[in-house]
Order: sequence, then structure tokens, then C-alpha cells
Amino acid sequence: ALFGDVLEYEGKFYKVGTVRQEVKDTKVEDDSFYLLTLAAVAKELKRRGLAEAKVFLAVGLPLTRFGAEKNDFIKYLTKNNRVSFKYENEPYYIEMDDVAVFPQCYAAVVDKIPTMAKKTLIVDIGSWTIDIMPVINKSPDESKCVTIPKGLITCMRSINEQCVRQLNGEVDESEIQNIMRYGRSDIDDEYFAIIKAEIEDFVDKVYNSIREFGYNLKTTPIVFVGGGAVVMKNFGSHDAKNISYNLDVKANARGYEQLATMGLKSTKRLS
Repeated sequence: ALFGDVLEYEGKFYKVGTVRQEVKDTKVEDDSFYLLTLAAVAKELKRRGLAEAKVFLAVGLPLTRFGAEKNDFIKYLTKNNRVSFKYENEPYYIEMDDVAVFPQCYAAVVDKIPTMAKKTLIVDIGSWTIDIMPVINKSPDESKCVTIPKGLITCMRSINEQCVRQLNGEVDESEIQNIMRYGRSDIDDEYFAIIKAEIEDFVDKVYNSIREFGYNLKTTPIVFVGGGAVVMKNFGSHDAKNISYNLDVKANARGYEQLATMGLKSTKRLS
């Protein structure tokens, strides 16, 4: 009845953005990421006043899985050279020109790396994964990069597990995300106490992971990026000069765009 956020593709209709995706081992397990990509492309085309276009996709993968999954992800996104679909009842026609894949975490700070004067640790906290990347002499040290499969989704799960166990009820994930973002809420005090305690436990685990990999929390410059950066800032107990936060949730996407543009210019495909 309502076409807001509705994707129509190959005779089927999909409502975008109402239910969070379950954690998957890779992004190519089913059509979910492909369908979300079509919806994102439609939004970009609408913003530019277009209904048809050749599309160059700049996308990302978790830092340490980048090499192993890159080729499969490219094949997955280019499985159809020409695609017709509707989004919000508007027709779109695209040709997949090419796909460039970049590592998450690195992309989020690619424009800041030249200004990093000494060893700096970048910690990218996303929905599914936490990427840890040391930058030494203005260059990422790939041998020490780590991906931990315990992002913010695991925190939200543990919150609702505790809410059910203690109060026999769940909290909508949008409410949990709101508390993560702003650090406060007008929700019932008992539920808020559980949510706050679980988020603080998640933050402590992130810091413990950093410590376990041999980094001094008081002396190593640490930059938190990704959606979880605001969580670390709002609920972390380490308020030190060596810790900073990039709260731009689109930092990785901006990095993909910058890296793709540089690559296209170097191959004379973009002037």
C-alpha cells in the first residue's frame, strides 16, 4: 500500500530499513547486500535527478578479510551487468561499470594518515566487526591488523538477553541505538540501568582487547572511528589526551569515494 523505502526487483518487493540484518560470515551469502546496494544506488540517482546511469561502486570489507573476500564480493556485485528495478515506485536502469573494494578502517582515516606524527592505533567499531589497525611512520602495519567479530550488534543482543532475564521484556533496538548515540533516554529506569551497564561492559571489553594486543591505553595515541566511536566517547572510562574520536559515521564511505576517485584519475578514467 505504501511505497516508501520499497524496492521492487525481479517481481518481488522488499521493505528496506525496517529490520536489521543478521550477522553473516561473509557479505555474499545471500541477496541482502545486493538488494541494499540497489536501494542505495537509487537514492544516489534520485539525489542527482537521474533515472539511468553507468555506475561505479566503491565499497568496503573488514580489514583482515579484505584480501580473501575481495574477488567474491566484486563478482557478487557485478553478477548482472544491466539491472532494471524500482525504488519507491520510481523506475531505474543501471549498467554496472566497475567495482572497487577497499579495507574498512583504513578508508576511514586515509585523509588523516599524513598528519599522524607517530605510532597511532585506529579502532573502527562497526555493527558487525571491530577493526584494529596500527599506523607506523604514516603507513598501516598490515601484519598487526586485527578484526574482532564482536561489533555493536553483539552488545545489543546482550542487552536484550539481560532485559529478558531480569525484567522479562525486550527493548526496541532503535531505542538502544538512541541511548548509545546520546547517552541518555526517557525510558523506564530499570531498563535504562541494564542498557547502560551492558554498554559500559562492551566498552570495557573493547579496551581490554586493545590492551591484550599489547597497546598501552595511557600512552598510545588511539583514534576511534565508525558508528561505535560515539559509544566509546559517551560510555568509556578512559578520558585521556591520547584518545580521540572521529564521530562521522560516514567516514569509511567518504574514504571509499576518495580512494576510488584517486584510482580513476591515475588510470585516466576520470579527469
